[in-house]
Amino acid sequence: MKNLLASIIILFSVFSFGQSKRLWLKFGDEAFLKKDYPSAIAYYTKVLDDTTIMKEMILPYEVQIVNLKTKEFKQDTTRKNSGGSQSEITKSDYLNHQLAHAYRLNYDYQNALNYFKVVTDNGSYPGDKYYYGLALINVKKYDQAMTVFEKLLNESKTDSVKKLIQKSISSCYFALDTNSNKKLINVKKLDTIVFNAGTSNFAPMYWNSSSKLLFTSARKGGVILDPEKQDSRYLCDLYYTELKDTGWMKPVNFGRPVNTGLHEGSCVISSDEIMFFTRWSDANRKEAFVYMAKMKDGLFYEAYKLSETVNQVGYKAMQPYVSFDGTKLFFSSNKPGGYGGFDLYMCNIDENGLTGEARNLGPVINTTRDEVTPFYHTISNTLFFSSDGHVGIGGLDIFKSSLNTDDSIYMAPKNLGTPINSSKDDSYFILDRIQTKGYFSSDREDCPGGNCYDIYEFENEPITFDISGVVTDYVTYEPIPSALITIRDVSQDDEPIFLITDDKGFYSTPLKENKQFFIKAQKKGYQASAASATTKGLTETTHLVQDFVLDVIPGNDIVIEGIEYDLNKTTLRPKSMEILDKIYDYLILNDNFSIEINAHTDTRGSEKANKILSQGRAQSCVTYLINKGIEKDRLLPTGYGETRPLVSDAEIAKLIPNSPEFEAAHQKNRRTAFRVMQENTLIKEIKKK
Repeated sequence: MKNLLASIIILFSVFSFGQSKRLWLKFGDEAFLKKDYPSAIAYYTKVLDDTTIMKEMILPYEVQIVNLKTKEFKQDTTRKNSGGSQSEITKSDYLNHQLAHAYRLNYDYQNALNYFKVVTDNGSYPGDKYYYGLALINVKKYDQAMTVFEKLLNESKTDSVKKLIQKSISSCYFALDTNSNKKLINVKKLDTIVFNAGTSNFAPMYWNSSSKLLFTSARKGGVILDPEKQDSRYLCDLYYTELKDTGWMKPVNFGRPVNTGLHEGSCVISSDEIMFFTRWSDANRKEAFVYMAKMKDGLFYEAYKLSETVNQVGYKAMQPYVSFDGTKLFFSSNKPGGYGGFDLYMCNIDENGLTGEARNLGPVINTTRDEVTPFYHTISNTLFFSSDGHVGIGGLDIFKSSLNTDDSIYMAPKNLGTPINSSKDDSYFILDRIQTKGYFSSDREDCPGGNCYDIYEFENEPITFDISGVVTDYVTYEPIPSALITIRDVSQDDEPIFLITDDKGFYSTPLKENKQFFIKAQKKGYQASAASATTKGLTETTHLVQDFVLDVIPGNDIVIEGIEYDLNKTTLRPKSMEILDKIYDYLILNDNFSIEINAHTDTRGSEKANKILSQGRAQSCVTYLINKGIEKDRLLPTGYGETRPLVSDAEIAKLIPNSPEFEAAHQKNRRTAFRVMQENTLIKEIKKK
């Protein structure tokens, strides 16, 4: 009887145990679908790990539990094998697969790697080989990852898959290269008293100046509504702190109504004191929305959700950033119509709020993966953001893309490399005005649960700019020594820089940041040459190169093609003025030249009339240039009438009268030209001679 009773107890325990496993599996799948990955991991682990079960269930006979290993039973799910037929997947394989992805999506890459390896070794989920390679990247095992990807590349059938794998291989090479060429940037994790207290800290953002920071944190003392059910250590709130002589001050929680019993994070305060931030709930992890709250005298009004321009029901809009001038709102969203995953968007802001539709920043910035945490550095016109879709080191990497303000086109993103980026996730990058220091968030340090963002500070290597080049002769290609190089700040804030080329025609000089420059090269006996250079939009040390080729001053007349006058008049036509504008530019560039502008007629008409007409036409050109600002003493109008024909009367007499050739010959004689008289000598001095 005693043995029978024991057997009944064991059978009942086994039945209850099986029921519990089915419930845990059901709860795990439901949590996974809700994107509650920590809960999914807990439930899946309960099913898979008998040790966990043994600890929670007190059974009198430990030996019986060994017979309940999950490899003993099957799951209903099937898949196609390589032959196209259906083959069963063990429940153990399913659980390993689900755990691998739950850990991956919870950013616990080491645990994800462990489970992906099991699944890959078993061959039950071929698609997981790719994620196994990504997990290897995340733990800095780049060589092993390349082996996995290269094998996958040989096995892949479609171009889209091959492209994805080749991108991952490129990431491995980039990571190995950037790790061996680290920049002189000092990165340090901020203290655990002000910034990195609690379970998660991220999204640093400047508030009016670099000495006042906003950030997001989940820590003790946060805002909660139900102390019995909520723990502020696991709810994100918005905080700020200020840098004083004694260091960063104790962070201040913004309190209600900004912070609530939900999650609030990733905020920015515009120049007109409006806070934009993200709010989301654990109850629905598929949605997140951007809110705004107006501030007055340090206090906030009730926050309200932005319109459908930004927020779309059923999707996430998050991580808002407002440009320095308050006219543009950047944000990240996974709403339909993008390129895949999360994309970056921008919409305009005016005094009436958001205007127009949110514009996707396009395929140069956005990929089929995730682009998040935008920050626009106004001084350099550079967009910083994080992505796992561009070639990177692993996880989310921080990139930068310069905006061409002339056509509003972003340049190809550039990875910031190490030590800013790591094999884990790096995001929420911000940079101060003069590009010397900034902050970002990273989960590069291991922590319980695998997803622990902390805030880091960095100091840039000194950013310097310079320009150099060589001045050579247009005909001989020989260097021109002692040429004068003039570099002027277009904004005229700084004095011009004057340089003399050495015996090899070489010059060089440092340049200031965030400047547009006009550069001119000149030498006696040569026509000057000009170029432009800029340090605007440059966020790293740059060596600019600008060479010049100078041509000698021509001794003969230079015909000004296209100068036209009304018939038998000296009046300039509009087309002629456009051409004379180019002569004006030439004289501005060659400000040491004095020129003669001469006009000519054909031989038809009286010699006296032609002389008067040509003089008047030359004077019209000179008057136009004087009115534009050229000094009178640099211009000499001369009318030669018909005295200097390019085609003689004898040659014209051989042509058929009124034929196209006949008229072209006369037209050639009816010309306007200019000639450089002397350098550094005014016309009045020439007349004296």
